[in-house]
Amino acid sequence: MTTQTPSSGSHRKHAAVWVGLTTGLSVILLALLMLFISPSLHSGPRDLGLGVVGPQDRAASVAETLEDQSPGAFVVQSYENAEDLEQGIRNREIVGGFDFTDPDMTVYVASAGSTAVSGTVSNVGATMAGSMGQTAEIVDVVPLPSGDPTGVGIGGLAFPLVFGGIVPAVAFRSMLSGQRWWIFAGLTGFSVAGGFVVAAVLKYLFGSIEGPLVPVAASVALGIAALALPLAGLNECFGTKGFTIAAMSMMFVGNPFAGISTSAQWLPAGVAMIGQLLPPGAAGTLVRSVAYFDGVGGGAAALTLGAWVLAGIVLWFSGPRISAAKTRKEAAPATV
Repeated sequence: MTTQTPSSGSHRKHAAVWVGLTTGLSVILLALLMLFISPSLHSGPRDLGLGVVGPQDRAASVAETLEDQSPGAFVVQSYENAEDLEQGIRNREIVGGFDFTDPDMTVYVASAGSTAVSGTVSNVGATMAGSMGQTAEIVDVVPLPSGDPTGVGIGGLAFPLVFGGIVPAVAFRSMLSGQRWWIFAGLTGFSVAGGFVVAAVLKYLFGSIEGPLVPVAASVALGIAALALPLAGLNECFGTKGFTIAAMSMMFVGNPFAGISTSAQWLPAGVAMIGQLLPPGAAGTLVRSVAYFDGVGGGAAALTLGAWVLAGIVLWFSGPRISAAKTRKEAAPATV
């Protein structure tokens, strides 16, 4: 008869834990790969507005050609002249356009809106011009600053925004435990300070913006507050679990779905919608709008961030009541 020693039982337990952890962590790694890489793999032009200047039937002809080459990538509309087309780009009605009035074709883009989009429009225009035996002149209506011609500065904001929202919520809660008003003041104060720090770095160190500092700083501050205040409020209402779930969602969903470097239009439709409803994506859109387009196209993003800030404030001030209700509910059986 075989006897089971305590050590053999311990080995089996450890082996089971090892298998479980290895499997679970592998699944988590797979999920992270899908979240961070899949959006990029499935990204591309989607319903990008293009303006066309030329003969009356030119827009229809261009639309048909583009639909055959890249179904669903472009939405073509006609403009009376090049000036109206350029204004349409500045108003963010379209991302670029083609002017066929001269012997050679002129391609209009806005690299400040997205280098991925402007590069695609330029390539499509050059290909179309070549097929007609013409050359294409590229006109950048809203260019990126000369100090950051590839847009790396604003394009890389996603992770700093998420970091700037999560870390202060943890730091102020840890260092000022129980001091609710000081924690709230710390979060709001850091949001403002962080906004000015990021904007100053973008403007004076990276050369990523050339316009006024304050609108960009305010946009970044709103983005940080839209992360920090809801996270702190969730911690007040639901404890560490609420904070952890929300923070992980922002880090592993809000970050890769933000589309800050390429613009939301470059992401798959569902991913873009989710990303723009979360603070990182909305903040990126707002910052780009105020930095390069005088705020045009940033209204929805500003409202989204404002809603997150308001939700955070409501959660923060509801925290004590929810905690008191939980305490009474837990104490009720003991008094019966």
